[in-house]
Amino acid sequence: MKHRNIGIVSGRSNILLRPEGTALFLVLFLAAGTVLARPALAAAGDAVDTGDTAFLLVASALVMLMTPGLAFFYGGMVRQKNVLGIIMQCLAAMALISVQWVLWGYSLAFGPDHLHLLGGLDWVGFLGVGQEPNPVYAATIPHQVFAMFQLMFAIITPALITGASAERMRFPAFLLFTLMWATLVYDPLAHWVWGAGGWLRELGALDFAGGTVVHISAGVAGLVCALVLGRRRDYGRIPLPPHNLPMTVLGATLLWFGWFGFNAGSALGANGLAGNAFVTTNTAAGAAILGWLAVEWLLHGKPTALGAASGAVAGLVAITPAAGFVTPPAALVIGGIGGAVCCFSVAVAKVKLGYDDSLDAFGCHGVGGTWGAIATGIFATRAVNPAGADGLLYGNVHLLGVQVIGVAAAWIFTSIVTYGILKVVSLLTPLRVTAEEEEAGLDLSQHGESAYPDTGLAALDVAKGKRVTAPGELAVNWMASQGNPAGAGILRQE
Repeated sequence: MKHRNIGIVSGRSNILLRPEGTALFLVLFLAAGTVLARPALAAAGDAVDTGDTAFLLVASALVMLMTPGLAFFYGGMVRQKNVLGIIMQCLAAMALISVQWVLWGYSLAFGPDHLHLLGGLDWVGFLGVGQEPNPVYAATIPHQVFAMFQLMFAIITPALITGASAERMRFPAFLLFTLMWATLVYDPLAHWVWGAGGWLRELGALDFAGGTVVHISAGVAGLVCALVLGRRRDYGRIPLPPHNLPMTVLGATLLWFGWFGFNAGSALGANGLAGNAFVTTNTAAGAAILGWLAVEWLLHGKPTALGAASGAVAGLVAITPAAGFVTPPAALVIGGIGGAVCCFSVAVAKVKLGYDDSLDAFGCHGVGGTWGAIATGIFATRAVNPAGADGLLYGNVHLLGVQVIGVAAAWIFTSIVTYGILKVVSLLTPLRVTAEEEEAGLDLSQHGESAYPDTGLAALDVAKGKRVTAPGELAVNWMASQGNPAGAGILRQE
């Protein structure tokens, strides 16, 4: 059981004088400082199991692949003028959290407990995180390997949130939000559930691979972001279909593939429990596709490729907290219901309530994670994992109550702190792009490039209210309007 080239020069100001530049400088400064400290380089002892270690290294690589997979999954669903914007946010999360985790994130999440709420600063800069196992978390693998496996979870969680704020959040605001959110939401919540001494862990809450820590937190945070940012300008006025469904399906298959490392790897060893998690993961994904398509067929008369891809993700989310606690037949139920419930949330509830969760981060992850956590309290059995607990189906109503407490705590904590972070970030830099930037698309307005140059330039024609056919001329016009005429050359086409 798991206890478990953005350009930096603007015609207006130097980035180091802006809040987002200060934040990035601080991260790099702290990184430079930690290299002067004494590292933990103890030789690995006999307790290290080479098979388990190799298994966790591969699992970590699989989970790392999920964030690029998510970039494809989301990238295909946005309009073509925003593809690079969503991909850049996913890549930025990989970079930013990789540094934050080593500097202080891991210590806050898994360090020695303080008041059952947060880890201390004992492991800042990975000091004390060496090659010897830490028996509190994983007795047969090096502590560093465990920490890096956990890093991959920390990376994908804020990346998931981008699905709710897609096509309208400024990149500088995203950077600040991600750094603060990982520190103030993800790290404490991970400690509550998985950290030694965390209050939900002590209470007996079960979360095998991140249903609460990853998916509920990301989904609820996404909903808060969607509500604070408001709807996209075109939402409800014109259709906003995915621009590249094959890209989305590719992303879904990469996510499915990586999820085997996500869930099976959470057994923290090459053992039977990892095998069970592998089986239940695949079973739930298949059942969820069928559940999603059934509801979609009833509501709209046709099953869709987007529905199949979304259903797979919904089932994978739902089984995540339960993968190492339930049997394969239970995984069928969890996945099937998860796919159906998430489809209803996306196709009916979101439409009736009128919020713009652009790529259904809340509908898949918030709803699916909530169902999965509660289902763990129903279907968990010690026959699968003696270190777990029996659920309601096996006569233990207490576990279901504990799971509901964990879900409620994650919802309340995440929503309140996420809202506070957004308000703080908005005081430092605007959260949302201007109407003109949104019309042009985030690719050009935030990053000065386009995944599809011809269509990207056409979008700028509309945004500028003029008809310009020469790409070089349009680039000059756009960059000049942003106060950086010299920068136009980066977009000029021969």
